[in-house]
Amino acid sequence: MKFYNRKKELALLSNMRKQSKESACFTMMIGRRRIGKTALLIESVRDTRFIYIFITRKSEALLCAQYQTAIEEALGIRIFGEIREFAKLFELLMQHAQKENFTLIIDEFQELMYVNPSIISEIQRIWDSYHTTAKINFIVCGSVYSMMKKIFEDRKEPLYGRLTCKIMLQPFTTSVLKEILNDYAPGYSPEDLLCLYLLTEGVAKYVTLLMEAKAFTKSKMLRYTLSEGSPLLTEGKDMLISEFGKDYTTYFSILSLIAEGKTTQKEIDSIIGKNTGSYLVNLEEEYSLIQKLKPMFAKPNSRIIRYLLQDNFLRFWFRFIFPNNALIELNKNEMLINYVNEQYNQYSGFILEKYFREQTAECEDVTDVGNYWDKSGENEIDLIALNRFNKTALIGEVKRNKKKISIEILKKKSEALHKELLNYQLSFKAYSLEDM
Repeated sequence: MKFYNRKKELALLSNMRKQSKESACFTMMIGRRRIGKTALLIESVRDTRFIYIFITRKSEALLCAQYQTAIEEALGIRIFGEIREFAKLFELLMQHAQKENFTLIIDEFQELMYVNPSIISEIQRIWDSYHTTAKINFIVCGSVYSMMKKIFEDRKEPLYGRLTCKIMLQPFTTSVLKEILNDYAPGYSPEDLLCLYLLTEGVAKYVTLLMEAKAFTKSKMLRYTLSEGSPLLTEGKDMLISEFGKDYTTYFSILSLIAEGKTTQKEIDSIIGKNTGSYLVNLEEEYSLIQKLKPMFAKPNSRIIRYLLQDNFLRFWFRFIFPNNALIELNKNEMLINYVNEQYNQYSGFILEKYFREQTAECEDVTDVGNYWDKSGENEIDLIALNRFNKTALIGEVKRNKKKISIEILKKKSEALHKELLNYQLSFKAYSLEDM
């Protein structure tokens, strides 16, 4: 698949590369696995001198032997003797950067903590010693949020305060998803676009897998995802077990409940059988997997809270694949496909609401986008978009079938927000599949 979008990120990385010709730059990129970090970084240094290092959990000596060869080839230099310590290789590179500008990319940087925890302190010592005179474009990226944030954002850690630039890589936007699907299947339907968003939310690897498999329609996308041999069947487990460690069973249970629609701590606690507050805090703040949602205009101390799985694919995986793993182990994938198809219309309705909130935030002149529900969980409004500068508010109702939307009922619901929207010019809009 060709390289899509990422114009802002490419411009930022280009600026760092140019700046590094005069003074050393240290960039950190975080993004969930499969989002396209490596492809973006390689694209950003294409036709320039760079070294790419991927960290795996091997012995330090084996990794150094592998990297020594890569460094010699990339820089056209000869390293005499065998280097068995990563710190010595890094110091050699910082010394070479006194003479020549180049880019050093270290992928899955957090894995160095497993190779040898002292490496991080050594990198800090060497960086502090050489960076004022080096001409290096140093980029590290990682996909384990908790570890990367600890390494670079914890005041007690050695590399705190060393970064020149920080990038949080997000999925493709809705407009880019449309562009991709149109390139592969110009006659696509709104249902096809919704399914692509529902399964991938713009995560580059998942989009690539579907497009390369020629799964351009809703039915083909679901079949590819759920059929025997699909790499996506084990994706949630592959991604998260290393994040959660020995507590993964509790975390998986919580995520599965949230994906089912158990969105309050009270509901989750009653099923898990214990207080899950600390787990929910970790899932939100350390792992960035769930989001604590409040209705728009709620006060900061409001207890009207719902938890939402932020990632569309993981929401699908924990809703349909993880709870039905027994079917997969019995090779009854067809039964799972039929079950998902039976549940699809109801399930996709919520995803459609999320799609239009994201599209509105992306394409409209707005300062705030969200939704609303009252204390009892009733009187829900699917979409509220504000422009606080010109005092306009868009109130939207989202359903798969536009015929089921009543603007008069929507106006009646909005009366609950009369006080908050008193000075706003209101407009009301119905959104459905045909508006995608």
